[in-house]
Amino acid sequence: MIKTLAGQVKEFKKDSILTPFFMILEVIMEMIIPLLMSSIIDDGVERGDIHHIYIIGIWMVAAAGIGLFAGVMGGKYGARASTGFAKNLRQAMFENIQTFSFSNIDKFSTAGLVTRLTTDVTNMQNAYQMILRMAVRAPFSLIVAMIMAFTVDVKAALIFVVVIPLLLIVVFAILLISIPMFGRVQANLDQVMRTTRENLTGSRVIRAFAKEPEEMQEFRRENRVLRNVQVVAGRVSALM
Repeated sequence: MIKTLAGQVKEFKKDSILTPFFMILEVIMEMIIPLLMSSIIDDGVERGDIHHIYIIGIWMVAAAGIGLFAGVMGGKYGARASTGFAKNLRQAMFENIQTFSFSNIDKFSTAGLVTRLTTDVTNMQNAYQMILRMAVRAPFSLIVAMIMAFTVDVKAALIFVVVIPLLLIVVFAILLISIPMFGRVQANLDQVMRTTRENLTGSRVIRAFAKEPEEMQEFRRENRVLRNVQVVAGRVSALM
């Protein structure tokens, strides 16, 4: 499946490569700034060396400017890569649906296929953008931060050895709990889409038999169930 999805990047490979490059550059600049600040305090302020303060201050401004530029470019290329990936994926899914046999048409509901082409593709787009940006930025920030911490003070940096394993355990536990919940969210979303489609296509019949109150009540119930499941899943994910 990953190979199939990766094949939809196509002409947006350049953007997909530049995004993590700029994210890594931004992280490096962010980690350099505290070291420059410590140099200003230790070698500039304490020793009364104004020239050193000016020089390091200029380097800090340059690092901040480069970091800002890298962050903006990372967002730009990340947006282009993710939206292009979603465009290609949506097109490929639509073309594949057109080739469905009658048995496949009977197996997959129309509401489910509409959800796959809309909400699911959007979720894949957001996930791909997070992979290019956060999935690169977060571990690289951790690695660079550990290097900087051990460079400054080895004893104080040993806290990483204790905290990181505990953090990984908590994160994986939250993932194991939240993934099934989002599966239930998807199922309830399909049900809401199905009900919506049935009401739109059968609006004349519903009006002819004066079934509007019953249909509104049914939709309200399904919408409330979807909302409750999404809230629970969102709260668990928010523990991250």
